[in-house]
Amino acid sequence: MAGQSPAGRVALALGSGGARGYAHIGVIDELHSRGYEVVGIAGSSMGALVGGLHAAGSLDQFSDWAKTLTQRAVLRLLDPSITAAGVLRAEKILDAVRDILGEATIESLPIPYTAVATDLIAGKSVWLQRGPVDAAIRASIAIPGVIAPHVLDGRLLADGGILDPLPMAPIAAVNADLTIAVSLSGAAETDGAQQDSTASPESRATTEWLNRLLRSTSALLDTNTARTILDTPAARSMLNRFGTTSEPESSPEVPEDAGLVPKLGSFAVMNRTIDIAQAALARHQMAAYPPDLLIEIPRTCCRSLDFHRAAEVIGIGRELAARALDNYRSAPQAVIPPPETP
Repeated sequence: MAGQSPAGRVALALGSGGARGYAHIGVIDELHSRGYEVVGIAGSSMGALVGGLHAAGSLDQFSDWAKTLTQRAVLRLLDPSITAAGVLRAEKILDAVRDILGEATIESLPIPYTAVATDLIAGKSVWLQRGPVDAAIRASIAIPGVIAPHVLDGRLLADGGILDPLPMAPIAAVNADLTIAVSLSGAAETDGAQQDSTASPESRATTEWLNRLLRSTSALLDTNTARTILDTPAARSMLNRFGTTSEPESSPEVPEDAGLVPKLGSFAVMNRTIDIAQAALARHQMAAYPPDLLIEIPRTCCRSLDFHRAAEVIGIGRELAARALDNYRSAPQAVIPPPETP
């Protein structure tokens, strides 16, 4: 009968992690292909964006659009700008999301949905469960120091991943057969580590260039494309305000006998520090609200702003979801709910 879920009803907690959040799309695709019905979603940051789009029935449209993005298009959408609270306006990418969502409100969605943000003044997590979906997403993705905070209902809100990178609590009361947490801070897999270490010369030049000039985050695009877009008086003024120079940023010296200890630049250290903190917070959340199934996306599958790699990362999410679901179904302790009866 229509509306039945042969495999079971699922509640999803979708974690934060920038472009790695594309993997959430792959996870949802795999769940649908196996007959699961998603009956509740909570998300932080990119998890809030993917979760909101899915709850609104617009995820396929967003996925198709994301797969068309190039490195040049990503930079234009992120809209670099020096402001008091962030270096990326990101309003253009939010405009694209708004075009897909329309005027959807959270309370009108067919699937219960919670976007998690952080109240910077009160120092607390905030669950957004009413109001426009696009406003909730905008608040939840406000990465500190990168995207300016968002004022909503008199509160100054920023990225949900600051305090709650894997929001398990909002789905605790959902009537579901299976709770699934999707973490974007998983340990590096061998393949992922190898891929990262064998990055193309063009990718390595990208990282070096943006670390030196933008002083803000990971690589977005190749050097030639960046120069084409940013070699303007306004852009040069913006970069000068960062105090940039034409010399490569130096990395701490590592003794020759340090073995496999990697050389990390200042921004690599910053990004790794954030990853460690978020992984610890996620473990804390799962200890309080343990999921039935944890799907971990390796943090090395892509960099936080590699939004031009949608197809690849979606595929990684689907593959890892398939593997986790197969292991769960074959585990002796697993209880697979039977189909609902009329």
